[in-house]
Amino acid sequence: MKRRVVITGVGVVTPIGIGKEAYWDSLKNGRSGAGLLSFFDTADYPCKIDAEVKNFQPEDFIEDKKSIRRMDRFTQFAFCAADMAIRDAGLDTFKMDPDRVGVIVGTGIGGLSTIEEEHAVLRDRGVRRVSPFLIPKLISNMAPGEIAIRWGFTGPNYAVSSACSTANHAIGDSLRMLRYGDADVIVTGGAEAAITPLGFAGFCAARTLSTRNDAPEKASRPFDKDRDGFVMGEGSGVVVLETLEHAVARGAKIYAELAGYGATDDAYHITAPHPEGTSAVKAMQRALVDADVKPENIQYVNAHGTSTNLNDKTETKALKLVFGEHAKKLAISSTKSMTGHLLGAAGAIELIATVLCMQNSLAHPTINYETPDPECDLDYVPNKARPMNIDAALSNSLGFGGHNAVLVVKKYVS
Repeated sequence: MKRRVVITGVGVVTPIGIGKEAYWDSLKNGRSGAGLLSFFDTADYPCKIDAEVKNFQPEDFIEDKKSIRRMDRFTQFAFCAADMAIRDAGLDTFKMDPDRVGVIVGTGIGGLSTIEEEHAVLRDRGVRRVSPFLIPKLISNMAPGEIAIRWGFTGPNYAVSSACSTANHAIGDSLRMLRYGDADVIVTGGAEAAITPLGFAGFCAARTLSTRNDAPEKASRPFDKDRDGFVMGEGSGVVVLETLEHAVARGAKIYAELAGYGATDDAYHITAPHPEGTSAVKAMQRALVDADVKPENIQYVNAHGTSTNLNDKTETKALKLVFGEHAKKLAISSTKSMTGHLLGAAGAIELIATVLCMQNSLAHPTINYETPDPECDLDYVPNKARPMNIDAALSNSLGFGGHNAVLVVKKYVS
């Protein structure tokens, strides 16, 4: 028998709120985190908007200022989200075996700002002025590494990188490791901070970003006929996963049961999804089988929902193939309509959104849904939150490279 795995703690750093209370308040009220990009001059960029984390103060979570300076922004985000999740879970690290606690936190891009800054130093001031922290700051595994150092966790520890599917892969890997007995607790999720001159230019060149510069808060409009690209976001989401036995033994509060995971690849194109969505279908089906949940028992789907032409219609097609007639009964939300696209962190904040919807019996809205698209004809919970009971839900992440990673959560029943 598979060991059951539950979610006992959550932490978020997002463009619509830091901490689960602020995040949930924005989700249920449909607030956009998008605005004009403030990090650098966008005069020469076709897109001038993003979704930035506001009022982020790493010193609120990291006491040592030297530690802050040695961390790239994506690692700071991960560290802070993990701190919130661990405290939310009420983990007493003095009573735990550190060898039985792992950390698996991924990033799609990693320390891009560090690379850009230190390349400028090399070019302008020479090799001797390059920071000795260049490599430790930029490498993707430093996010889980720093978290482990802070809390003394010596169990399985590594980073996952699979573009926009990163966090779901990290969480899915953690689920399996817990089932296999490799750990009792795993701190897991994703982080991203790639809104830099080069990173932003790359996405502009790929023509994936919205150019609705005159109305940033309206730019991310998943499944709407007039969508023209996604809004680039940043931040982190981290959850604490535990085996049910471990959580019950220590009297932990339980948000939900993480019940299923499925992963595939399109093997089709470096950025575009397969037009028939065949591998996305298989990932959803495998997650449902893994969770022992029938399609008709899913009430809610947190969609990948990027606000790009190809993703939204392909994901809609895939949902129809998986759920058949039941697809019309699903409540489907795109968290990205509010947060923008957090790339490697997206799956984690969206799983947390799904769990909070389940806990609060409320499906959060997909904002900016104004003009129906005949190719996107399901129920996307348009513009206003909807009270509803959610016993079982599915959360999709579909990334560049054709990566598909799907999670299934169920309301916890002892």
